[in-house]
Amino acid sequence: MLTHVALITWGYAAGRLGAVPGTFWDLTVDYPGMLLALAGTLCLVVVVVTSVRAARSRLRYESWHLLHLYAYLGVGLALPHQLWTGQEFLASTAATVYWRTLWAAAAGAVLLWRVGTPVLRTLRHDLRVTSVVPEDDDVVSVYVTGRRMDRFPATAGQFLTWRFLTGPGWTRAHPYSLSAAPDGRSLRITVKALGDGSALVAGLRPGVRVLVEGPHGRLTERPRTREKLAFLGAGVGVTPLRALAEALPYAPGDAVLLQRSTRRPLFGRELAVLHAERGLQVHWLPGHRRGPDSWFGDTPDTPDLDDLTLLRRRVPDIAERDVYLCGPVAWTDSVRRTLTAAGVPDSRVHLENFSW
Repeated sequence: MLTHVALITWGYAAGRLGAVPGTFWDLTVDYPGMLLALAGTLCLVVVVVTSVRAARSRLRYESWHLLHLYAYLGVGLALPHQLWTGQEFLASTAATVYWRTLWAAAAGAVLLWRVGTPVLRTLRHDLRVTSVVPEDDDVVSVYVTGRRMDRFPATAGQFLTWRFLTGPGWTRAHPYSLSAAPDGRSLRITVKALGDGSALVAGLRPGVRVLVEGPHGRLTERPRTREKLAFLGAGVGVTPLRALAEALPYAPGDAVLLQRSTRRPLFGRELAVLHAERGLQVHWLPGHRRGPDSWFGDTPDTPDLDDLTLLRRRVPDIAERDVYLCGPVAWTDSVRRTLTAAGVPDSRVHLENFSW
């Protein structure tokens, strides 16, 4: 987009460097829609800059989310100058109708999928909080129910964006994965207090209405190719894996879950039940990471072993399995390098990062 602005200005200036500032001013002030387009460009630049990982890490999620919505404003402000002055839009009546129809279809899709569908789904199912259950010092599970939940189109492993219609900040959606397989009666998410919005979840009361968008994500049974499974999760990243371990079919011993956590593991009792009833193998990887390039915990019994050796100790046939992976970006990047070294092709690594 910035190249477009520079080349248009250079072209109208006839390649004369000294004329560029005046030409840019004339284009912005005198041509229809160009001042709006400049404002739209600035909005989109802000969105891109704040979406770079280094910038995101310094922003509260709520602030980043609000800035990200300026992408809609940027596109909207940039549109008029194309329709009013763009030769591709004005070359003929057919061209004008064609392009305006495409823009109308795009706007209609946004209104339908980002506004209409969530509102209709919320009204149809009348989603409400039923209970909030502590899982750890800063982690809670939220149970939500409603009407005709057997028709709610979500499967284990997926995530939705949630708005709890109470108190401040309800306009800002937060993405949370399902931590239990949908049972036709209720949904469950498990949330760690990482920011202002997630910290408020623990204070929700029964009866609070819920607005959702989604479901989203490909961390489901759909990409599965093998009978044997491995689930690898770090911290609260184990939530969708716990749901998958409950929902996916597998023979006893054919599924293994490795959970990284510096404190006690989440869903300890539930995973013990899955072990007893379905033969899920569970390995807890405690302790702090051994180093910036390692994803295993630093435990006394494995001081000199590399990650590949440690992985093969716990899952000797890892190369024969589909791997479902979820956690922070740096951690999952490290895991993927180890999986590649272990002979697991990328096509059998199904990934969901916990980041924004």
